[in-house]
Amino acid sequence: MPVNFDWTPQPAQAGTYRAELFWSGAVGSAAAIASALKGWTHLRFEVTEDGTSTSEGARYSFTPDLGVFHAMTGMHGDIMIPEDRLKAAVVKAALGDTTLELEVDKLLGKPWDDELETFRHAGEGAPVRWLHQVV
Repeated sequence: MPVNFDWTPQPAQAGTYRAELFWSGAVGSAAAIASALKGWTHLRFEVTEDGTSTSEGARYSFTPDLGVFHAMTGMHGDIMIPEDRLKAAVVKAALGDTTLELEVDKLLGKPWDDELETFRHAGEGAPVRWLHQVV
């Protein structure tokens, strides 16, 4: 089905625009969308896919400077870090190449979150999604 975005000015950077789209589709659609979008020049995006009773969710973030970040998410949206990636981060930190804090931040997508945060805030006329704190 054709998709039409409602583009609004993005106040975080002069001359840029933003759009949001809520969608539903088959498991794996987020990967296909992220793969298609990553080729667009100067585009920043986030694509999330909720988990189902038979599959984990997914989160994709992209910035021109950092490239693609992908993580599996649980049913509440928490990032799930595979054991082997966490072990590799511990070894890398133990060898002195980096710190464990920096490696865990990368595994959680913090560099992407830091870069995208200013672009997440809705400008005048942009759609706003209110999130509720889960305790």
